[in-house]
Amino acid sequence: MNLRPLLPLLIAASIMLAGNGVQGTLIAVRGAQEGFSTGLIGFIGTAYFGGFLAGCVMISRILNAVGHIRAFAALAAIAASGSLMLVLVLNGPAWIVIRFVMGFCFAGLFTTIESWLNSSVENATRGRLLSVYRIIDIAAVTSAQFMLPVFGADGFTVFAVMAVMISLSLVPVSLADRSNPTPPRDIRFDMKGIWRLSPLACIGSVAIGATNSAFRLIGPVYAQDIGLSIASVATFMSAGIFGGAILQYPLGHLSDKHDRRIVLMATSSGAVLAGLFLGFFAGTSPIANYVGIFLFGAFALPLYSLSVAHANDHADASQYVMVAAGLMFCFSGGAMIGPFVSSFVVELYGPPALFTYTSVVHAVLILATLWRMRVRGPVPAARRGAFTMLMRTSPMLARLARGNGAGKSASGRQSTNTGDAAKDLSA
Repeated sequence: MNLRPLLPLLIAASIMLAGNGVQGTLIAVRGAQEGFSTGLIGFIGTAYFGGFLAGCVMISRILNAVGHIRAFAALAAIAASGSLMLVLVLNGPAWIVIRFVMGFCFAGLFTTIESWLNSSVENATRGRLLSVYRIIDIAAVTSAQFMLPVFGADGFTVFAVMAVMISLSLVPVSLADRSNPTPPRDIRFDMKGIWRLSPLACIGSVAIGATNSAFRLIGPVYAQDIGLSIASVATFMSAGIFGGAILQYPLGHLSDKHDRRIVLMATSSGAVLAGLFLGFFAGTSPIANYVGIFLFGAFALPLYSLSVAHANDHADASQYVMVAAGLMFCFSGGAMIGPFVSSFVVELYGPPALFTYTSVVHAVLILATLWRMRVRGPVPAARRGAFTMLMRTSPMLARLARGNGAGKSASGRQSTNTGDAAKDLSA
């Protein structure tokens, strides 16, 4: 696969992913330094996911109206301005509005890049491109956490650096490629249809959104409250993200061979135990917390991909993008709830209650899985598609993963193109 024509987009994507990955941690740390309550910080996180959800719904219309380059330029300019406004207006209600707008912008930016990548690749190399994109995502988000100890969370510098990064992402997109691909079709939301396909995937996506967003947005507050330094907070968050990357494929491969619901239930149980360890045993020990959050990320973060894979086992090729969009909607709904509820739990019961909260939510997911196993049999092995690790950036990633129209044939078997992509993904 020749990546050279796609390098500008991949460079822009790495900058976007890094900038977005550090902002959640920065908002929590800087908000605490400015005296914002944990509840207010949680509500700021809720606002971001509200904007993200709106962006996922609206971006197709924007792309159809002005095209990829203009849409990217406008959204990047607003996002860069928002990064600066955060430090110019140190006010809780203002941050709520700014983060809503930035959530909208980042949803649009990721959708634009992923739609563009999808239109620039053949089905035979789609899986390899997705693998490269995932590596960029993990590396960018993990390394971005260390911008905080390098530049500090206080002062103007780190916000300026983020604004510069977002602005620079315009350069490769604007100058390196004069193509402007056909805008994607509007993403269809059919929540009733998706619920009929897989109630468990819908419940799981809401639950996972509620816990993963709490980790990403209230986790830094927890780390600070137990006495970790800024550098240690960055290490704490990176350990959780890296843990999620380590177990994605082993768990996915296991779910390809067995009833995915059993793997989903076992993984949720691991997330419950990791949360209880952090909530009741880790205390203020940095090493214990690093180990605990690594295990929490290893079990909690892959749950979304497992839920999507389970839903896709019940879907046909024409429904993959609809499933991705619907489950992203469910995830975003849960993500709006998670920071808000978990922040108030922390205010009432102290920092360790954050992971008691995540354990309770994951326990509910276990109960939902047991319920669905009682009322519905497993998907036959012949009908299970290959596991795909999906990042929660935009529903367009489903088109990149599955292709436009590639997928299962009427007989339930995967087509050759999708099979090739699946081999690339499992390599």
